[in-house]
Amino acid sequence: MSFVENTRKPVGLGGKLMVAAMNLGHQALARWGLGFLNVGPEAEILDCGCGGGANLHALLKRCPKGTAVGLDYSPVSVAASRKKNRAAIAAGRCRVEQGDVSALPFEDEEFDLATAFETVYFWPDLGGSFREVFRVLKPGGTFLICNESNGDTDRDEKWAKIIGGMTIYKDIELKAYLEQAGFHEVQIHKKKS
Repeated sequence: MSFVENTRKPVGLGGKLMVAAMNLGHQALARWGLGFLNVGPEAEILDCGCGGGANLHALLKRCPKGTAVGLDYSPVSVAASRKKNRAAIAAGRCRVEQGDVSALPFEDEEFDLATAFETVYFWPDLGGSFREVFRVLKPGGTFLICNESNGDTDRDEKWAKIIGGMTIYKDIELKAYLEQAGFHEVQIHKKKS
């Protein structure tokens, strides 16, 4: 496996390095995306594809009386996320589980907010996964997807060729999948460079 393949499913030493790099490299994009959220201080949050746990950490700060669950299918990511959020885990405000977004191990209508930062590219059954996220959100809940790549540039196509199993979706494609899964009032925001 090449080092860049660790963006899809981090493994081994390369995976540990990748999740640390993701925590740093995705900070600006995550901060921008989180700016669109309006959640209460007691929100119950699910971070799908939690990677190194930086976004879980940021979400817990925004919801000081809330709880958060991180889910990732990479054992390396789960370990890194647990380490990053060990104080919140010890306080009972956070847990991190290994699992697959296409079969979420949670009850119906459990969360106020679900997030997916730089991860939907790697979900093989996007429609089914979106239906699962819809299922675990409370009525009126929010699902935030934050992607750096949206197929608007040649660079995006380059990444999809380099990283096996990566699909970069156009905004209109994501919107259609979301609406088919039951979401409505889908908003698309693009960061101006």
